[in-house]
Amino acid sequence: MNRSLLKRGVPVVVSGPSGAGKSTVCRELLAREPEMHFSVSCTTRPARPGETDGAAYYFLSRAQFEARLAADGFLEHAEVHGNYYGTPRSEVTAPISAGRDVLLDVDVQGARSLRHNLDAAVSGAPVFIFIAPPSLVVLEQRLRGRGTESEETIQRRLANARVEVTAWREYDFLVINDDVAAAVTRLQAILTAARCATSRQQWTPG
Repeated sequence: MNRSLLKRGVPVVVSGPSGAGKSTVCRELLAREPEMHFSVSCTTRPARPGETDGAAYYFLSRAQFEARLAADGFLEHAEVHGNYYGTPRSEVTAPISAGRDVLLDVDVQGARSLRHNLDAAVSGAPVFIFIAPPSLVVLEQRLRGRGTESEETIQRRLANARVEVTAWREYDFLVINDDVAAAVTRLQAILTAARCATSRQQWTPG
């Protein structure tokens, strides 16, 4: 597609319950779409093994997070599993204005906040996609397979997941992550359709 025809980038909001594999799917989507910008969120949770600051998240103290919050530095924020998560304004508004698509990996609470805040911030309708596991049994297997969380944390995430999966009808699209490659292909199809929306075109028949 001729990207010069686009007025602005497409904001793509992806969310789903912990263990659905959305981070893996997002990582593979970015590998296939190298021009897409990934919106790095801020969090107060500790980094997991292999995570580096500024890649998966910006890891902040509660005091640092609350200072940014007071300065209206987030498009959305929420407290989940006892930790703050937030989407910095600068991670979204600048790339969208420059015509780059932006991928936002947020939880269900964050997606709800973005519905109210994102459209006004970027002057363009975002696309909301829910990533779901094939079943809650598979989701539990994935959570336990991480080997990084206590039983108490796993049970809390499972309880939250049972609630979060009921939110899938709030989204524009549902993608079941039964196979990562297939799920990413579905995401690419959605992105292609969003790029072709007439609201994003600058075209004069000649």
